[in-house]
Amino acid sequence: MTLARFVRKNAFRNKRRSILTILSIAFSLLLLSFLMSVWRAFYMDQGSSESAQRLITRHKVSLANFLPGYYRQKIAAIPGVVHVVPMNWFQGIYKDQKPENFFARFGTDPDEFFDVYKELSIPPDQLEAWKKDRAGAVADVTLARKYGWKVGDRIVIQGDIYPIRLELTLRGIFHSSEPNDALYFNWKYVEEGVAFAKDKAGMFVTLVDSPKDVNHVADAIDQTFANAPEPTKTETEKAFALGFIAMLGNVKAFILVISLAAVFTILLVSGNTIAMSIRERTREVAVLKTLGFRRQTILGLFIGEAVAIAVIGGVVGTVVAFPMLWGMAHAPQMGGLFLVAVREWKYVAPVAWGVAGVAGFLSSAIPAYAASRTGIVEGLRHIG
Repeated sequence: MTLARFVRKNAFRNKRRSILTILSIAFSLLLLSFLMSVWRAFYMDQGSSESAQRLITRHKVSLANFLPGYYRQKIAAIPGVVHVVPMNWFQGIYKDQKPENFFARFGTDPDEFFDVYKELSIPPDQLEAWKKDRAGAVADVTLARKYGWKVGDRIVIQGDIYPIRLELTLRGIFHSSEPNDALYFNWKYVEEGVAFAKDKAGMFVTLVDSPKDVNHVADAIDQTFANAPEPTKTETEKAFALGFIAMLGNVKAFILVISLAAVFTILLVSGNTIAMSIRERTREVAVLKTLGFRRQTILGLFIGEAVAIAVIGGVVGTVVAFPMLWGMAHAPQMGGLFLVAVREWKYVAPVAWGVAGVAGFLSSAIPAYAASRTGIVEGLRHIG
């Protein structure tokens, strides 16, 4: 019998205890890998290279406050600015109020929208059709597949904040290198039907000529409107997204604390189980020494068993975490964030496996070392 087979056999000599240990470690690693994937999606994913050149300008007081439409021309005149488009969130109902029928929809300017969002690709003929149709719209390919939309289909959205019924015609379907799942239409449609929406914008999205000029342009925009009745706050797309997360509290600290608790649970569960297993095999250690096994070999066997069980638990936990993230990514109102988390999973999973292996090693090292030092006579006399 080889040493590897010996480890494999002894790791599952008590199947019930081994399986329960694996499940305990798997649950902890599932929680760890799930949370760390979300954490990376929040704080480490930088998005597309194009997004590093975009700024979002909103009202300094609140997103609920509008900015005057003429701010667009003033922003465009600032050195370093390439393109500027207004963006307006349109709250409303598509079909019914069920969560599965919720998706992002924005009013914008078709003439410059795809100049600002260069990572979005659309056939030229569809783009031209959108520009010529005041009631036209374009949608992300994933969103179009979800609802079975095709170019030329009619999409009706009943507004609530804006008391207007949008009867849109899908003029184009675009592809995105990043999660999008949104529909865009010409904001002039709303302005013509709602008096208080005319010449107003919820925010402006600015494309800067170079990432190194982003901070300079952001400061220049805010200084331009510092003394205006509607002062502005300009920030990068990443900072803008993190601002929404900050509304929930210190999410970063919360995730890290829970992750540390998960690691501590792994050590506690595996350490207690492995120590118990090793104590029960004191006489076996004496027999192995009688057969000629060296202390270092016995130490390696016990640690190998512990690491094998811990890693199996880690793999099970992280593998289960993936479909959970995938399910969240395809749940209504959550797709954008968790689609990024799914992508981050492949970076988190190997780290989680390493954590499981280290946890197995640390929890077994001391009891295995003590067992390996047990004398032959003392071990054979042991009753337990």
